Amino acid sequence: MSQLRATKPGLLVCTAICIFIFLYLRNPAPEEPEEEPTSPAVVECGFYPDELCSALFEGKEAALQIAKFCKTPHGSKIFAHLHRPGNCSRLSQELHFITRPLSTEEGTFSLAYVITTHKELAMFVQLLRAIYVPQNVYCIHVDEKAPKKYKTAVQSLVNCFENVFISSKREKVARTGFRRLNADINCMKDLVHPRFQWNYVINLCGQDFPIKTNKEIIRYIRSKWNDKNITPGVVQPPNSKSKTSQSHPEFTPEGNIYVSPNERFRVEPPHNLTIYFGSAYYVLTRKSVEFVLTDTRAKDMLRWSKDIQGPERHYWVTLNRLKDAPGATPNAGWEGNVRAIKWRNEEGSVHDGCKGHYAQDTCVYRPGDLPWIIQSPSLLANRFDSTEPLVVTCLERWHRLKALGQAEAPVEPHWHFRRQSHFNVKLNH
Repeated sequence: MSQLRATKPGLLVCTAICIFIFLYLRNPAPEEPEEEPTSPAVVECGFYPDELCSALFEGKEAALQIAKFCKTPHGSKIFAHLHRPGNCSRLSQELHFITRPLSTEEGTFSLAYVITTHKELAMFVQLLRAIYVPQNVYCIHVDEKAPKKYKTAVQSLVNCFENVFISSKREKVARTGFRRLNADINCMKDLVHPRFQWNYVINLCGQDFPIKTNKEIIRYIRSKWNDKNITPGVVQPPNSKSKTSQSHPEFTPEGNIYVSPNERFRVEPPHNLTIYFGSAYYVLTRKSVEFVLTDTRAKDMLRWSKDIQGPERHYWVTLNRLKDAPGATPNAGWEGNVRAIKWRNEEGSVHDGCKGHYAQDTCVYRPGDLPWIIQSPSLLANRFDSTEPLVVTCLERWHRLKALGQAEAPVEPHWHFRRQSHFNVKLNH
């Protein structure tokens, strides 16, 4: 009994402390004012982003400093347009989609695109409208595990265009490996439907962006690769040791050699195929796609590819080296300017260094990379992300001006991006 009495004061003290803490947390002391930023309160950004972008393309150092303070969420207006109820005609105008062929040459040569995406809706819209023309065809593979809101937004946009559609079959986490390979195959099965007429197919991911215009891509294909496929890659040199942690160009005195992550294959390739290793990206003729979907060797190799690492970097180039395959280039190597990528181990030899940061040994671009990108002979560049929206914004505006400057047909006013008015950007609001 005496022990019980002794514990009562302790219980009362504990109860009082708990009540005090509860009241304090409900009514916390006012926070101290945040420290004032050391940067200037106002920075003159000129005709943002047009004037700033022009300076960035010229590599002006002052522009790089200003760019740090002129970032704006590039997706806000895009999100607003997608969520605003209205008809498709208004949506395509507000989002600046080109709605007629820009030339007779382009109107008679159609491209198909396979785009795999899973996030960053605004960047997806920017990519689509940069490559969009009504005579092309676009198959969008949305990752099965993408958020529901993302899928809904993409579907609502796709519904506004007869030549854009969602793949009828979707893969989960289709970013690399066999599922990524199968995502492309799924889109190809849809694209060969007779109602879609196209000459070549090009595959993209959501972190790509075009450097060349539709007309320039067509002319590049016709001038250098007419009726031929573009699948950069080589046979794995027998004296090269493979690296499981690295699957990109290894710079050697002999040149650029891709080193496969597969030291050896557990099962021998079907039909005694010679396995090549190269890029996961391709530019293929329609006949080549039909071959991929129907040829016994192609089907057997697809099944065999389930058990190897990075099959998407073996599959396309291996099939395109078969002498009897449509559009084959049996003697090709790394030819084909498909992607402009800054690899970490090529710094100082092929490029001037990554101004952004490296992720998995590839550069995620920042504004300082823009001069290098636009000078590249490649069709597209990779890798962009939403943490640096100004890079895509500048590249998009530059690309659109170039496309409309090449137009041989009358240009509609809404195809132009609205020129931003002269204003000051406040940094401390």
